[in-house]
Amino acid sequence: MKNKRNLRIRRQRRVRAKIQGVTKIPRLCVFRSLKYIYAQIIDEQTGKVLAAADDRQIKKGNKTERAQAVGSVLAEKALAKKVKKVVFDRAGYQYHGRVKSLADGARAGGLEF
Repeated sequence: MKNKRNLRIRRQRRVRAKIQGVTKIPRLCVFRSLKYIYAQIIDEQTGKVLAAADDRQIKKGNKTERAQAVGSVLAEKALAKKVKKVVFDRAGYQYHGRVKSLADGARAGGLEF
C-alpha cells in the first residue's frame, strides 16, 4: 500500500544512498513531526550523535521561525564541537518550508553545506 509515510521512507532511502557522512564531514539529519522539528549531526562511521537540537523549548514564533532558531542553535553546538562542514540529509522531505528554514538557520549560524 502506498501511503504518505511509505513514500517518504522510500525517498529517504534513495537520498541516503547518495549521501555519505564521514568523520570529517558528518550528516545533518532532519525529522519533522506535525508539532516539532528535530535535527541531529551524526558521525556515521562511529554511529554517534555529535549535536542535536529541537524546538520543544522554543515558544516564540510560528513553526517556520522556530525551525530557523533550531538551525542556529544546532550550528552553535556544532561549532563548539569543531564541526564546520556537514552533509544535509532532508530525510525524504521536500526542501521547502520548515526544512528549508532550518537549513537557512544552520547556514546563518556558520555551518557549511
